[in-house]
Amino acid sequence: MNEKTVDILLAEDNLADVVLFREALSNIGWKFNLHVVCDGMDTLDFLRRRNSHSDAPRPDMLVMDNNMPRKTGMDVLTEIMNDTSLTGIPVIIMSGSERERSMMADFGLPEEHYIIKPSSFSAYVEVAKQIEGIWRKAANR
Repeated sequence: MNEKTVDILLAEDNLADVVLFREALSNIGWKFNLHVVCDGMDTLDFLRRRNSHSDAPRPDMLVMDNNMPRKTGMDVLTEIMNDTSLTGIPVIIMSGSERERSMMADFGLPEEHYIIKPSSFSAYVEVAKQIEGIWRKAANR
């Protein structure tokens, strides 16, 4: 079976987290193209194919840090939920804070789509497996 290559948009302003995330995805053998933006405004520009992202592919999934410059993950999530052209993209929020989980649930984000940022490479690999599972579940709908 020829497996689809998944386009993942990662919205993360910490380069070390970007490197760990990319390596963890590679480690689990998932076929992916990782597109990286570093703030909330750039995330929305990528999703809406504006400005420097006019030729961006539509991502199959968005993984984003909640604490980003210019617009937070929650701000981006709000805009996604109010834009019917974007609501079909599965969104995963990664954050260093457990406290934000209930706020994200209030926005309609499923609990498993809120992930505490890993603190080690082995934990990143487990998160990569979890994210792949979320994507597969969404793709089968």
